[in-house]
Amino acid sequence: MDYFTIEIGGQAIASFRSENDEDAKHFFQAEDFREDLTILQSQGKPVWDGVAKLNLRKATAEEASEVEHAYEFDDDPERTIDDEFVVFLIPISDAADEEDDAEA
Repeated sequence: MDYFTIEIGGQAIASFRSENDEDAKHFFQAEDFREDLTILQSQGKPVWDGVAKLNLRKATAEEASEVEHAYEFDDDPERTIDDEFVVFLIPISDAADEEDDAEA
């Protein structure tokens, strides 16, 4: 397994592990994932505005450690090591969840 990091505008925002470079690129280019980045928020703003440059690179040792740490504390008993698992390196909230809270 290799570890990869996604940057937006030069800032590391998320890391994940993948079988190889090709699988990592496939995940990085997936429309569903990119759409999620426009829905998820960090500090009240979308993680990605849909325009800023996205970059995929090998993760640093510290970023890879964050992914490993998250796997250790994951409480989903059905998740396997082969499942996609993204660890955000920035604070994240879901705009849809916040809207639901505001309506309650």
